[in-house]
Amino acid sequence: MENIAMRETAERIRNSGSSTPSDERRGATSVAAIGKHPIHPMLIPFPVAFLTAALGTDVAYARTRDPFWARSSMWLLRLGLVSGAVAATAGAVDYVSIPRARKHAIGPLHAVGNATVLALSLGNLASRWKDPEEAVMPRGLAMSAATAALLGVTAWAGAELVYRHRVAVVEEEDAVADDLIGQH
Repeated sequence: MENIAMRETAERIRNSGSSTPSDERRGATSVAAIGKHPIHPMLIPFPVAFLTAALGTDVAYARTRDPFWARSSMWLLRLGLVSGAVAATAGAVDYVSIPRARKHAIGPLHAVGNATVLALSLGNLASRWKDPEEAVMPRGLAMSAATAALLGVTAWAGAELVYRHRVAVVEEEDAVADDLIGQH
């Protein structure tokens, strides 16, 4: 009797995501992984932090006119682009190799949105090349704000892929849960 109750409870928990399609309640493992841990989620905090921090340094420059902040924005944009390209490479491997990543509109939104973020950041950096201070107001600040806003949307989309559609989630966790349920 206890075993049946445990199984029913486990199934209710597994199926509790009302908007998660039944064929997506198990993970879709990433091939771009280290020790079964997907690489893309390990890398994305870096470009997100660098590119949103560029907005902060642009605001600081706008308020103080201290050249330090304009130079800092350029360095943050450079670091955001390099780390973003590395994260995008791992993300592209997942996007191509996991059909579920392309199945819903949220997958292309995440992919195209992040490509747009990198293109916008590259344009932002290029516009500052000759005169980092002159380029901040208003164009650079506006581009940094647009980048940060778009990153908010694409980060949400990425979380939807992982938490709702279980893209790049290690299936081993599902097997362990099934084993635990079967043991009781």
